[in-house]
Amino acid sequence: MTNLYFLFACLLLGFVLQKTKVLPDNAAATMNSLIVNVFLPALTLRYAVGLQWNSNTLLPILSTWIVFAASYCFFTFLKKYYDWDKNTVGALIVVAGISSISFVGYPIFELLYGIEGLQIGIAMSQSGTFLVCSTLGIATVSMFATGENQQVDWRQIFKDIFTFPPFVAFCIALIINFLQIKYNPIFEEILGKIGAPFSCIALISIGFQMNFRIEKNNVSPLMFGLLFKLILAPLLIFFLYFVCFKQNNLGAKISVFGSMLGSMNTIGIIAIRKGLNEKLIQQLLAMSIPLSLVLLGMVQLLLDKI
Repeated sequence: MTNLYFLFACLLLGFVLQKTKVLPDNAAATMNSLIVNVFLPALTLRYAVGLQWNSNTLLPILSTWIVFAASYCFFTFLKKYYDWDKNTVGALIVVAGISSISFVGYPIFELLYGIEGLQIGIAMSQSGTFLVCSTLGIATVSMFATGENQQVDWRQIFKDIFTFPPFVAFCIALIINFLQIKYNPIFEEILGKIGAPFSCIALISIGFQMNFRIEKNNVSPLMFGLLFKLILAPLLIFFLYFVCFKQNNLGAKISVFGSMLGSMNTIGIIAIRKGLNEKLIQQLLAMSIPLSLVLLGMVQLLLDKI
């Protein structure tokens, strides 16, 4: 339970810091830059090396790609019926389509299923949501960040992907895995210590950006974003894995949990920096995380009875 208390304490601390004006208004941007350029690359190099691959890890990894594809189809379809601009549609696709497996999922999976759950969560994060964020996520953000009548700059999109520090770190980790190179224990410990502040800073950053005032033009996008993130995505994975594929193992359960967790802060940071709908992104991040934790307990009870 300590991890859950830690999660809520950091969110609350960030919210209090915002309201008391102790930190400057641009503090979130500074924290987010540290997350993307320092903490995440360090953690990726630390934990993506030595991952074990089996059915329990492959199902959760696959689920993250399925959910993102479904998010893209769902929100581009809705655009035909709602007068949403490109910045809003792009924000919905990436923020509702990618879950926060690392700093929300890790403590949840460890709490529910111990070390095995945590190991599956690491694989789901590094080869799933993290890789989706670093490739399809960045590409989608770049596509939808262009003006309504501007052409997509594919050269810039590929540049964004291959210069994204966590993605570069992940590629290095894959090479290290392939070459079967073992880290020096001192180097491994240094990476762990550099990345250690990630969870705390990321959660404080979310809390600092919490804004529960819903702008009129963001009401319908926010409702549909939460509907997909918290209800439709986990229902889709449950139907595919438990009904169609007849899977009822730990990997399948974590896949359902992972698909309904609150939105990933990292892709929200990237989307905001690229000029997508900032207020909508902040509201989705602020509301999806606590709501997903409430629903998760109910879903666990249902899955345990299957």
